[in-house]
Amino acid sequence: MTTTTTSGTRYATSADGTEIAYDVNGSGPALVIVEGALCHRGMGTAKSVRDSLGDHFTVHAYDRRGRGESGPGATAYEVQREVEDLIAVLEVAGSDARVFGCSSGAALALEAARQGVPMASLAVYEAPFIVDDTHVANDPQLAHRVQAMIDAGERGEAVKLFMRTVGVPAFGIVIMQLLPVWKGLKAVAHTLPNDLTIVLPFEQGKPLPAGHYASVTVPTLVIAGGKSPEYMRNAQAAIAAEVPDARLVTLAGQTHMVKPRATTPALLQHFLP
Repeated sequence: MTTTTTSGTRYATSADGTEIAYDVNGSGPALVIVEGALCHRGMGTAKSVRDSLGDHFTVHAYDRRGRGESGPGATAYEVQREVEDLIAVLEVAGSDARVFGCSSGAALALEAARQGVPMASLAVYEAPFIVDDTHVANDPQLAHRVQAMIDAGERGEAVKLFMRTVGVPAFGIVIMQLLPVWKGLKAVAHTLPNDLTIVLPFEQGKPLPAGHYASVTVPTLVIAGGKSPEYMRNAQAAIAAEVPDARLVTLAGQTHMVKPRATTPALLQHFLP
């Protein structure tokens, strides 16, 4: 079921009844964007690439549960509920929709594809896995530590811990706290444990389980940034090796931040061959 508000926001109803907010822009084949941690339609990948992709696709950007205008869900978080949220948006967009997932959103999109969720093709940008010894493994209890901070009302501390974990320099964190974006980051800090629940099993410095993505049947583009850390680039290579119909592309000079000028041509080549 889909409803539309006067502001243009639309809502898809997930399997558990949670209302998932999304908007539609552009024209052409359908494309659904799956955001990463701390991001939503107004602050993330969709906002940065909507214009460049909207010239070629009907872009469906949605707020993952608990963010923006989407509902939080009535039960304790499970990754499967977020897979169902993506399914709800894809049911609106159509089974021939392309899917572009970024960071933890890439991991979520890969899980949906692994489960056989209908989509025409998939592109993922740097799922933040740690699959070898080129980076220390992340604390398996990190999601619980962050949740404890949220429960104590320490949203800023939770964001800072997450930023340190993903490698943001200390001076960068200090500067961010002085900018308007910091308020927006704290507003969605309560969703950080959700993202960590998705990715932590693959951040333990161990290879991906053999055959984990063997059931992914759609053509998949795996994107790495040429200036990203070695562990991140190695993880993308590992994903591409596990997905049967995958191609790895490394974008020269790019980092974990999705930039339209570099990323859009790669997406067009993959989604519109």
